Amino acid sequence: MLNRRKLLVRTAGFAVFGLSLGKAAAASLPGVEKASMRGSINATELGVQPGTFDDQSKAFAKLLREASDRDMPVFLQPGTYVVSNLTLPGRVRLTGVPGATRIVYGGDGHLFMAEQADHIELSGLVLDGSNRSMGDYAQGLLDLRRVAHLIVDNCQITGSGKNGLALEHAAGRVERTEISGAADAGIYSVEAAGLAITGNTVSDCANGGILVHRWQAAEDGTIVTGNRVERIAARGGGTGQNGNGINAFRAANVIVSGNIVSDCAFSAIRANSASNLQVSSNTCMRSGETAVYSEFSFEGAVISNNIVDGAANGISIVNFNEGGRMGVCSGNIVRNLSTSGPYPADPPGFGVGIGVEADTTVSNNVIENVPLYGMSIGWGPYLRNVVATGNIIRKAGTGIVVSVVDGAGTAIISDNVIDGARNGAIVGQRWADPATGDLAASADTGFPHLTVERNHVS
Repeated sequence: MLNRRKLLVRTAGFAVFGLSLGKAAAASLPGVEKASMRGSINATELGVQPGTFDDQSKAFAKLLREASDRDMPVFLQPGTYVVSNLTLPGRVRLTGVPGATRIVYGGDGHLFMAEQADHIELSGLVLDGSNRSMGDYAQGLLDLRRVAHLIVDNCQITGSGKNGLALEHAAGRVERTEISGAADAGIYSVEAAGLAITGNTVSDCANGGILVHRWQAAEDGTIVTGNRVERIAARGGGTGQNGNGINAFRAANVIVSGNIVSDCAFSAIRANSASNLQVSSNTCMRSGETAVYSEFSFEGAVISNNIVDGAANGISIVNFNEGGRMGVCSGNIVRNLSTSGPYPADPPGFGVGIGVEADTTVSNNVIENVPLYGMSIGWGPYLRNVVATGNIIRKAGTGIVVSVVDGAGTAIISDNVIDGARNGAIVGQRWADPATGDLAASADTGFPHLTVERNHVS
């Protein structure tokens, strides 16, 4: 009878023999020692050699042209390749060994550019800008324009003198890529045509993390999901143009979900003139200004189920004076705000949990430890059709402020729980100045546009 111990002893020799035989058989196959990919062109066979610090731009350009003409992928062995001013042909599939195949920018212009390409696929590459300056014409270390099908996967892009990855009229996906140390933004996309930016890490960039922009307001449809964005500065200055982790500008139908965004000089997520926006299930930590912002001339913003912990303001859906309207703000947690921001604040100041103005519902949010207002509804006459219900506000300067100036539109404030508001639970304001007592104490507000009922104050 064989027991388990005897069986393992008797079969161990066969396992070792099989492993040795497998190695011998593999070594006998032609080309295995070159670590190439089946069906691809091995770059060394066309004179592109790893591990040399000589500029290989001419040989590299010839390699890419031949691969494009033959419609074949190129495999780059581990090592360093110094190149500059490469224009990618219409069809490129360039693959390396992740973390080991390094393409280093040699200076005097750009690294990779493309214009009007059918298919560009970059995977398993380290693309190093060496913090060198770039030509005025270049938008980024990788400057890819009018690409019908783009894939950037499992790469590292570091040390760009401008944007890390600059895209224009691109469709496809950027995923599982680490981008760091860009002198401008990590990823800059303008006029996208069906782009997914998923599962990337963008860090330590001087002016922006992931930017989704358009030259004119129009449908964009970019999906930004599952990314980690951290330590974004605003070296270019301004009051919100720079310093944002994820920024949509004039881009409609954008989805921003499931991202972790921390330590940004201004907003974790900022949308300017971006209609039909969805911002959901993001974690926003330690934002310098407003953590989640939908502003200026937008129509339609759903901001739901986000966590904001640490900011000057929490969530703002505002600028009805510029046409900004129509929003849903629900299920968010906003906490631990500050009255300090990156510039001297206009009235009423920093420290507002949630601010809304027009055609918006604010429901089922939890707001805690905010120094100025838990919630701000309207600004002067810029108030229309706001319902605030089912929210919990705890430890605020004032629980809820609502505009009572002439011309302010309808607001309903009902069924909220307000605990520990130092300066009143619900107060009517004329611009930044209190104009009423605590409206939660009476069923009659004295203002026909305003309904305040069934709120619980402690």
